[in-house]
Amino acid sequence: MRAATLTGKKRAVADLARIPGVGPSIASDLYLLGVQEVAGLRGRSPEALYSELCRETGRHVDRCVLYVFRCAVYFASEPKPHPEMLKWWNWKDGRP
Repeated sequence: MRAATLTGKKRAVADLARIPGVGPSIASDLYLLGVQEVAGLRGRSPEALYSELCRETGRHVDRCVLYVFRCAVYFASEPKPHPEMLKWWNWKDGRP
């Protein structure tokens, strides 16, 4: 059973890593939060995901992760995302 779980996690991490700015580490963070595919980000609150990640890890997570989460939710929610909005640094506080 353990092998099937690892395969499921590997599959999820690979799917989530399709998101611009999301590498294996942040994809694993999203998986930890219960997100197993890009579509699972639609309608989610990036701020809530970030807060939950801080709680789950028991530490303050770099705020840049919040910006990546904002970008990831946008990517998952927009059928035709604007290329400039697929750069996580364009999602800093005070932006869109």
